[in-house]
Amino acid sequence: MPSRHRRKAALLAPVTAAALVGTAVILAGPSPTVQAAGTGAAVAPAAVPATIPLTFTNNSRRGEQVYVYNLGTELSTGRQGWADANGTFHPWPAGGSVPVPAPDASIAGPANGASMTIRLPKFSGRIYFSYGQKLDFRLATGGLVQPAVQNPSDPNRNILFNWSEYTLNDSGLWINSTQVDMVSAPYAVGVKRPDGSVATTGRLKAGGYKGFFDSLRAQPGGWAGLVQTRSDGTVLRALAPGHGIEAGALPAGVMDDYINRVWTRYAGSTLTVTPFANQPSVKYFGRVSGNVMNFTNSAGAVVTSFEKPDSDSVFGCYKRLDAPNDQVRGPISRTLCAGFNRSTLLTNPNQPDTSSAGFYQDGVTNHYSRKIHAQMADGKAYGFAFDDVGAHESLVHDGDPRQAYVTLDPFD
Repeated sequence: MPSRHRRKAALLAPVTAAALVGTAVILAGPSPTVQAAGTGAAVAPAAVPATIPLTFTNNSRRGEQVYVYNLGTELSTGRQGWADANGTFHPWPAGGSVPVPAPDASIAGPANGASMTIRLPKFSGRIYFSYGQKLDFRLATGGLVQPAVQNPSDPNRNILFNWSEYTLNDSGLWINSTQVDMVSAPYAVGVKRPDGSVATTGRLKAGGYKGFFDSLRAQPGGWAGLVQTRSDGTVLRALAPGHGIEAGALPAGVMDDYINRVWTRYAGSTLTVTPFANQPSVKYFGRVSGNVMNFTNSAGAVVTSFEKPDSDSVFGCYKRLDAPNDQVRGPISRTLCAGFNRSTLLTNPNQPDTSSAGFYQDGVTNHYSRKIHAQMADGKAYGFAFDDVGAHESLVHDGDPRQAYVTLDPFD
């Protein structure tokens, strides 16, 4: 699954079994094989064919033409490109130092009330869809430039669109809905298992789309600034809070009070992190000294340290909470990131806290994530980058997938 690490010209980096989320501006560089993590046993390579069908259904109740895109990394070669409706791979041509228009990779989607089936190749990438207008993709020297609608000059700023992310490889299919970057056009994803059952996620409750935006607008503290509308009054999206800070739409210090209280608390007590559920003996112990939280192992040796994060580091799970793909700092950082966003670090000194009953209870929290989880039919969402800590993410997987689904849902 694509990396959660987002931001300005970041690469869509190596994948993990934890999630299919990412907010990269440039899609470039190979994605390695996913390792399943408690979501189903791996299967022999022969069990997964070269392509599988994806049924794309339009239940949006909207009349605009829908355009569909399948963009990503060809896993057998590491090349970046797009797949057509038959699942045939097309590599991107070279880009320019000034980004140049990409080839038209759009597939005409189904009308309201109709479905169509395309083929998914062994890819790690994104399935974009837009309403009423094709998306504007460009190619830079580093690869594909993704939409970055926190930038008011982005050519896709006034287009209603969204995307799902997936990886199909020899170990199966992982496909998710994502709100890591924004909440926009509603949809659900699914996978058909060998027994004919279908696992789905990403669907909002009845009234959940309007309910989310109404609730976000009513949240004190500047959260209403995350909502973007078009000149015709169409609600386009709500930016994720990190993007909101970047765009000046959310106060940069919105999480500071909670961060300060955490720092004060653990200057005089210990935060215990047990990052691997299947390795309960692996523990790290955090104590604050000045502006730094130092983590020691069971032998008392310092293994990593974190500077006091700012709100943007918390929301993006990067910068001062960077999480490299290693076995020490990354797992600790993802645990801290989840604890900050869910505001559980003061109520539970043993992390991760995986019970949703205690999430978002502090007045200073990631209200964007809180509100999208509250509106999901199954409670699952990717409200921030490491929302998979404790398996609260909107992801489905099967090691022997027979079919995938993306369903556009009503805007109610």
